[in-house]
Amino acid sequence: MSEAKYSKEHEWIIVEGDIATIGITKHATEMLGDIVFAELPEKGSTVTKDGTAGVVESTKAASDVYTPVSGEITETNQSIVDDPAKINADPENSAWFFKLKLKDKSEMNSLMNKEEYDKFAKESGS
Repeated sequence: MSEAKYSKEHEWIIVEGDIATIGITKHATEMLGDIVFAELPEKGSTVTKDGTAGVVESTKAASDVYTPVSGEITETNQSIVDDPAKINADPENSAWFFKLKLKDKSEMNSLMNKEEYDKFAKESGS
């Protein structure tokens, strides 16, 4: 399993071969509060880097979920649609949002490692 990378929009991504698994970070769930709704992209749809790929709604706000890379959606995690509280419980593991077949691995180069992301999240306050 590869090391997770992170976006400035608080998404994480782990790549195995040419398949990327994407979700939102623990920091994002802490900012949002209790998540009560999740909407995911359709399997087979194409997403572009930094494009909207879903929505989460919490008791505080609604927020778009972005995709940090381009590709074709190969799988979605229906369990978080059925029970959105799972996102708060385990955001960076079992509560992944979707998987996609990477279009361009070089898009990963602009993402942060864990240490860089933690510093960014702390400094930005967002």
